Amino acid sequence: MEHWIAEIQGRVPSHHGLFQHPQKITSKEQSPRVGELRGELRRKIAAHTPNAGAHATAIAGLTLYHRTAPSPCYPAMFEPSLNVFVQGRKRITFAGMTYLCDESTFLLSSIDVPVVSQIVAASEDVPLLSLLLKLDMAVVREILSQEEFRTPDGSSPARGIAIGKTTVDLLQPFCRLLDLLDASEDIPFLSNLIQREIVYRLLRGPQGERLRAIATLGDQSHRTAKAIAWLRANYTKPLRVEELAEVARMGMSTLHHHFRALTAMSPLQYQKQLRLVAARERMLVEGLDAASAAFEVGYESASQFNREYKRFFGQPPMRDIKVRRLAGSAMVTD
Repeated sequence: MEHWIAEIQGRVPSHHGLFQHPQKITSKEQSPRVGELRGELRRKIAAHTPNAGAHATAIAGLTLYHRTAPSPCYPAMFEPSLNVFVQGRKRITFAGMTYLCDESTFLLSSIDVPVVSQIVAASEDVPLLSLLLKLDMAVVREILSQEEFRTPDGSSPARGIAIGKTTVDLLQPFCRLLDLLDASEDIPFLSNLIQREIVYRLLRGPQGERLRAIATLGDQSHRTAKAIAWLRANYTKPLRVEELAEVARMGMSTLHHHFRALTAMSPLQYQKQLRLVAARERMLVEGLDAASAAFEVGYESASQFNREYKRFFGQPPMRDIKVRRLAGSAMVTD
């Protein structure tokens, strides 16, 4: 029932894609304690974000977000991470599927994926408040090696991102993690312990299977994730699928199947999106012209770049950049 992001002939997906809803609500998610913890986390994020924007913290990998206005659609890259929302609404589009995130949800990204993001509900009085915690896959693998989790059911690999409902078990360690921001001397010791608990809760929850598959050495999803990470680090180079298959230690047809299963794209489509998003950021941030940005991200033909940029973003490069600057909406990555 899903439809795919078109090969780069398509443009940035609109918000009319299919909607992904969180899993069935359980009694733990409906209890009064859940509401209390969401409110507590909301107050803690607000206290540590005195103004609008993204706020890095003293805890490695933890960023707090405070947004006071809706935004247009913008492409972004998600790393393996957990994004918890406690106020406001955000729409994430990936692989033709739209994920609507509100104050009761979290969004799990188990691989590096290009998405289209849009803040749909935020104001000065009721800002969008959320946090993002990057996931250390080495920690995930370590926990998996020490605990017995559900045996994989052999089903087809799922998409690289998923939405879920926040529960008491997940919200409690996040509240304790933010408490450390007021006790900086405790961060070096307690931060890692609390983050391990968060990973444990994820692995025990309904979305744990996809995280386990990516982290498990030798699993097809883990091998595909290695290819995705390599491609993201080397997107400016010419793409040779046989070289990518060697990185993943998979046959080319097997890699293509699993790559598309995780990202809804072929490796070539994925590379093109990486290049276009990177070029747009360099034009916005570094002031490069279209031709210079095109060559820096790996294009050999400026005219090909212009055509593909227009198809993806809806208008030619410099016109798009002018509109972005006038709107004051430079590239963001949350």
